[in-house]
Amino acid sequence: MAENVKEKLATLRKEILRHNDLYYNNDSPEITDYQYDQLMLELKKLEKEHPEMVTADSPTQRVGGVAKRTAGILVRHDVPMLSLQDVFSKEDIDEFVDAILHDMPDCEFVVEEKIDGLSLALRYYNGVLKTAITRGDGIVEGEDVTANALNLRGVSSTLPEKLPYLEVRGEVYMTREAFEKVNKEQLENDKKLFANPRNCAAGTLRQLDSNVIKKRGLSIFAFNLQKAEGRLFTKHDETLRYFKEQGIPIIHDYVVCKTKQEVWQAIEAIEKRRNKLPYDIDGAVVKVNSLAQREILGATSKVPRWAVAYKYPPEEKDTKLLAIKLSVGRTGRITPTAIFEPVQLCGTVVERATLHNQDFIDALDIRVGDIIRVYKSGEIIPKIRCVLKTKRTVALQPFKIGNKCPVCGAPAIRDENTADVRCTNSSCPAQFEGRLVNFVGRGAMDIKGFGEKYIKKLIDEGYLHDIADIYYLREQRDELVEKGLIGKDKNTDKLLEKIEASKTNAPWRLLAGFGIPNIGKAAAKSLMAYFHTIDALAVADVDTIKQVDDIGDVSAKFVFEFFRGKENIGMLDKLKKAGMNMNEGETVTEVNDNVSDRTFVLTGTLPTMSRTEASAAIEKMGGRVVSSVSAKTDYVVVGENAGSKLVKAQRLGVKTLSEDEFKALLTE
Repeated sequence: MAENVKEKLATLRKEILRHNDLYYNNDSPEITDYQYDQLMLELKKLEKEHPEMVTADSPTQRVGGVAKRTAGILVRHDVPMLSLQDVFSKEDIDEFVDAILHDMPDCEFVVEEKIDGLSLALRYYNGVLKTAITRGDGIVEGEDVTANALNLRGVSSTLPEKLPYLEVRGEVYMTREAFEKVNKEQLENDKKLFANPRNCAAGTLRQLDSNVIKKRGLSIFAFNLQKAEGRLFTKHDETLRYFKEQGIPIIHDYVVCKTKQEVWQAIEAIEKRRNKLPYDIDGAVVKVNSLAQREILGATSKVPRWAVAYKYPPEEKDTKLLAIKLSVGRTGRITPTAIFEPVQLCGTVVERATLHNQDFIDALDIRVGDIIRVYKSGEIIPKIRCVLKTKRTVALQPFKIGNKCPVCGAPAIRDENTADVRCTNSSCPAQFEGRLVNFVGRGAMDIKGFGEKYIKKLIDEGYLHDIADIYYLREQRDELVEKGLIGKDKNTDKLLEKIEASKTNAPWRLLAGFGIPNIGKAAAKSLMAYFHTIDALAVADVDTIKQVDDIGDVSAKFVFEFFRGKENIGMLDKLKKAGMNMNEGETVTEVNDNVSDRTFVLTGTLPTMSRTEASAAIEKMGGRVVSSVSAKTDYVVVGENAGSKLVKAQRLGVKTLSEDEFKALLTE
């Protein structure tokens, strides 16, 4: 029994620490806050039942983050920036308030919004901002981000009153409007989208270019006095009023309460207005108002005893399923999507969610006309929680994807060993458009400026019937300009030049662009490294293809069948006649001693280069790009929102490069 508990504790701790790293150090969480909280509750419960098994390195004994050097030097905390104890029920709140009132009957509590952002401490000396520090490890040190902080909305470089020393703790956040604007720009520039405003704010605050802060519209709310010299403060609400007088933005609509009933009413009131706020909150904070009483209550090694954070459960809404729409992707995979009556979740209106496949539909037993419960995973992606079968008042029919393609009507079959249903017609219009979008994308031929809008126009006007037709568009140049399908002369010529230039791309890009199921960038590189030419791969049998690392039975079969398709044979012939590079040996490699035989890791988002471009530049000069950092790594190229790979590089002493340093290395 003890061994089982010990094993369960070890598994939980490992999982929570991994999610801590993703959240604090990579700004890319894989699970929702609610799911994380449930893991922590389970761990706390087990440790409470088995106190002899509590370890010093348990997540319950530590603050989550690790200070990183991305934005500046490390600075020691004058006052620890502790996290708050999370609670999840009215009973938890009542217990917290009752326990304090038992010893301090005159105690007041302040209830305020819990902003979903990241903490920052501002240090003012004689009214002048000298240092801004991130939370870092919360106990010992954080990062110096002073230059960036001066570009936050709400941060003043000077204050009206010149106290000898004032340290203010605030929360850096993004409004939903600012977040949507940033993601729109990321999409337009073919860059990775941010998962949510909190992640975007965290990555932006660590930017080396402080102008990005202002451009992205990051803001701050002050929520706590850390330390003051030259003026005596007695209550928390007094400090909030003082911050406001000094021009420092504070949390809106805080409430001072004296009873547990008033505290709970304030928490409920915040939840009711949650969706109307222009920024994200994930709960309400309850704090002791008296600063002297806070001192008496003190703190544990991780959390203060004078405050708790009540976490709201994931917002869910019930709505009616109106239809299930079927769409066809580039590989022929048929994806069902639920269309339901619009509901507002986490500040936005949603009306659709993926249903994944037939197995998912069957497991939910979801039927058109059902009342369903929807929520947002990570407060971003709409998902269906369940079907309210008790509200199914009439006989509704089970939904089946069927055995025909919803676009072209060709037979649709279920893949072996998967839950996917695919259209068997390789000429299906939906598949063709998807294949072309994939072909020109950065993971394949990387023809910049050749977007979905142009592809659709050219298909509709009859200029594109297969992939190879892209390389014959130059012959219709004048006609394209006259019809304005791509734009005027300049735009059309620019795109045609990029198409022409892509003919010299490495063959793995061409292979990845074919859209063969299971054959993406990594698999295409492995296949070309083994076969060297497209022609050699085209005549290989399944057993030979399976000799390639990471190519299994299913993938080998897909590759084999692709090169035996009559239409694909014709398309390959047209590509050869167009002058495509199909021989790995034809790729020109520039000699650069700084890069040749060196190993690189790319992490974060580079300001002006995509990872694809950076990888291509390294490989062209004889270098290698790998996904993980080790002692054998020569360089780590660091971009925005760099995470655990940067931390590991620093720990191992691996040289790190900014984009400018990386470009200089390539040209030396």
